Amino acid sequence: MNILKTPIKTTLFLFIVSTIVLHAEESSASNVEFSGPEQVNHRIDEDSKYRERPLKEQLKDKGINVAMDYSAVVFKLDESFPGTDDSAASGMLRFYGSWDATETGSFVWKIEHRHAYTDTQARFIPFNGGITGLEVPPFSDDETRLTNLYWKQKFNDNKSTVLVGFLDVTDYVDVYAAASPWTSFMNFAFSTGSTTMALPNDATLGLAAATMLGDNFFVIAGISDMEADSTKPFEGFETFFSKHNFFSSIELGWTSDQKNIYTDNIHLTLWHTDESEIQGLESDKGANLSISRLYGAWLPFLRAGYAEKGVMLGIDRSVSAGVHYYGLGKETNNLGFAMNWANDVATNEDQITAELFYFMKVGEYFEFTPDIQWVKTAESGNRVIYGLRARIVW
Repeated sequence: MNILKTPIKTTLFLFIVSTIVLHAEESSASNVEFSGPEQVNHRIDEDSKYRERPLKEQLKDKGINVAMDYSAVVFKLDESFPGTDDSAASGMLRFYGSWDATETGSFVWKIEHRHAYTDTQARFIPFNGGITGLEVPPFSDDETRLTNLYWKQKFNDNKSTVLVGFLDVTDYVDVYAAASPWTSFMNFAFSTGSTTMALPNDATLGLAAATMLGDNFFVIAGISDMEADSTKPFEGFETFFSKHNFFSSIELGWTSDQKNIYTDNIHLTLWHTDESEIQGLESDKGANLSISRLYGAWLPFLRAGYAEKGVMLGIDRSVSAGVHYYGLGKETNNLGFAMNWANDVATNEDQITAELFYFMKVGEYFEFTPDIQWVKTAESGNRVIYGLRARIVW
């Protein structure tokens, strides 16, 4: 049986190969990073900006970048359904890093222990209030699990990148600067896919590639296993080649300058997912649009998502607009505010969400984020979610 079951997968596969070949001879030195805020190297770089770590610097001189953090989050609903929890809390320990094995190639890993402190996992607290969606999706109760284990190869004067191995697709799909549930918005409406995209689990076996097309345009594409299980990652070799259920995406984007691709970013993402037995999902497809640009300390953004069925969370249309302000109070502190409109497939009714957070660094090691959200649904009316997130990083 041909694993490239649909035209979109065949086209995607040919695109990845042809993009690599056709752009392999371009010159113009550069170092473009197509990754999201929680990609391993990006996270380590961000956390190292305001700290000196002699041991880590010694390791970095040898091409080894390592980090560890512990995060915890707690939510309180102003009102929940009878018999359900009105609060939830979860935590997560992460060990992650990379080894620059060659001048242009590196080995990347991330291992985690995710756990819930309460009967209700933090990510599921919205359902107890009649809200469709998730909070901080990574804060599950998976316990020990793998997130990343892949080879990253850069070439074409660092203007092209290929990833092969166990991937977290949110590292390269629909990326923008305020997408991290560890340091930015907590509601999934303001993160990857805007609640419409049907994503695979982490540690999904796959292949992704990205390249600049000239000075301002770029393209990113990938294909990965929809049957991935982060707690049993190596079973992915069997499911990838036997079940042939894939998540595939292709993204065309523009940036004002290659060094600003993280903050000045306009992109359109087309995606398709096969059915997933492990997640209990039907096949689906859709498109996402993202526009963000940094003006001084202000990062305004507009994002929209569409899914044919909305099988992931029961949302098939979503539009978000907001702003991220960097350096409020002091250089390391950030403020974020955003609003989202979504269509609930089950009721065909509107759901409106607003979120406000303030991210603070306390000393070199500690981060603290109070958060408040207001959600209006057709059936449950007005709900308020109070959130508090903390992170200790080494």
